[in-house]
Amino acid sequence: MTFGFASSSAASLSTSASAASASRLLEPAEWAAAGIPLLRNPREVVSGLHARHRPRISTAIVAVLDPEERLCASASFTRREAPADGWMFRNALLAQLRRIIPHDLRRRTPVRTAILVYCREGDARWTEEDGAWMWGLRDACTLHGLRCGAYITLTHDGWHVLGEGRSGRRPNADSEPEPFALSEAPPLTPRTGGPVSEVLRRAAAR
Repeated sequence: MTFGFASSSAASLSTSASAASASRLLEPAEWAAAGIPLLRNPREVVSGLHARHRPRISTAIVAVLDPEERLCASASFTRREAPADGWMFRNALLAQLRRIIPHDLRRRTPVRTAILVYCREGDARWTEEDGAWMWGLRDACTLHGLRCGAYITLTHDGWHVLGEGRSGRRPNADSEPEPFALSEAPPLTPRTGGPVSEVLRRAAAR
């Protein structure tokens, strides 16, 4: 009798754990309704992170961008072999954020934005694993005082910004990183005008 009771209790706990795990994910409609800020140039951002971290399947890259979409900090890590769970993903992301950048919890409104690039098998269609990463990213951002930004998958077909429909063929899970210079913002154009420029102009005209 005792054995039977214990077995029933274990089954109940397992069911409860599965239900809790299922609740820690975001559906595409929920993600789209969350007001996630759009990236101005997602390909440039993805290419830069791909060149820095050279991700392979099961690699997650979390990056923090300033208001001008410049990279403040980034880190990559490999997803553990375990069932997808938003709570575990949140803890992993939060640990990386705490390691690479101070929190912004003292600010009234977040200024910096965290995004996540995840390299995985499959195609661009949303999966429960994606939903768990989305939940984890949103929660980690809240706990670190950041805005929750884009969730981007990197597959053999290319990169895909989930919830937006924007995508590209390169970089992808199989491609070699582009030369780093191509992933950086172009150099600033030298200023013109003023007395120094006028002297140089006259010298060039001679």
